[in-house]
Amino acid sequence: MQRVWGVRTTWRTVGDGEFFCPECGGDRNYRRRAGRRRLAVFGLPLLSRGATGPVVECSACGGRFGADALDHLTSTRFSAMLRDAVHTVALAVLAAGGAEDRTVRETAVGAVREAGFEDCTGEQLLALVESLAADTGRLPGSFDEGFEGGTALAIELHEALDPIAPHLVPAGCESILVQGARIALADGPYTPTEREALAAVGRALRISCEDTERVLQAAARMPS
Repeated sequence: MQRVWGVRTTWRTVGDGEFFCPECGGDRNYRRRAGRRRLAVFGLPLLSRGATGPVVECSACGGRFGADALDHLTSTRFSAMLRDAVHTVALAVLAAGGAEDRTVRETAVGAVREAGFEDCTGEQLLALVESLAADTGRLPGSFDEGFEGGTALAIELHEALDPIAPHLVPAGCESILVQGARIALADGPYTPTEREALAAVGRALRISCEDTERVLQAAARMPS
């Protein structure tokens, strides 16, 4: 028997884009939709019952989610942020010293290529380090006194690491720090300036001072 009355929601699209669909488990297109609820009699919408939504509707599976679903990084965006994070950490460690050592450069290039910059070369990294060292001060007194190029790199580190840190589990943050440590250790034990740079990396990744020291000591014990 057909229901005489009920509440029907009519939807309209107010935006679109790409998001990580929790139902599909991957990057999908979405439509951001706003709705209006109406009392319907014999299927005909009559009296307004107020607005509802907005919701995020997956174009693939049709699932509807709260607007906070857009806070989850897409796989594409996450990969790009991770790539930029490793690249910036490599620059920070190179700027701390050892950039002229071939083994250090090769270790840095290997880490950056593995992160996604497949065409990276040692010459490119050196050029960027020199460019950052020439930047005379967007954030005076930061990074650590005596750190060559530290002012600009302090900003670069926070711009690259602050956005991704909340989306990483602790082990993920520590993994980025370990990659920086391996670059620093490529030519021998940490220098004081390299430790300062790696401590700054830890702070930008929201790793406690105690955990940063633990990670650095563990990396130093790893076979080269």
